[in-house]
Amino acid sequence: MKPKIISFIGIGANLGQPIQHAKAAIKALRQIPQSRLMAVSPLYCSKPLGPAEQPDYINAVAKLETQLEAEALLDTLQSIELSQGRERKEERWGPRTLDLDILLYGNHTIQTPRLTIPHYHMAEREFVLYPLADIATDLTLPDGRTLQALLAHCPLNGLQQVGESSGHFCD
Repeated sequence: MKPKIISFIGIGANLGQPIQHAKAAIKALRQIPQSRLMAVSPLYCSKPLGPAEQPDYINAVAKLETQLEAEALLDTLQSIELSQGRERKEERWGPRTLDLDILLYGNHTIQTPRLTIPHYHMAEREFVLYPLADIATDLTLPDGRTLQALLAHCPLNGLQQVGESSGHFCD
């Protein structure tokens, strides 16, 4: 039996109906074989990276226990993206219906042509760190840095929780 790995998945969307895309992605994460969705952060609204002429993003982070190998998990996430109309383009940080990223895969460090774990630049991205802190407050990254230490040096940059409790909606 394969070991169970705790993986954290970044969820982002800013085209079409991004809140609905994020919620559909969370539902799809529940259906991944050999995996169990353990927790999901609240949804957040964030300013886009890259080209400024695009809508704000909806972001969240999910905690997934999985027996899938990292690349098999990546294949599954990309399949979910495609099912929600994701078009892969050369433009990095461009608008998209759905973006699912493996942020962490256990305590593993992976560097292949298809996959970099921990996810590159996650330590500087407020739309990753704050939702991650909602579901894994005491997390330590594979390099020994704590999530709390990263948060201490990461401004909100306008990041806001979305929903009725916060009174804030992105769109």
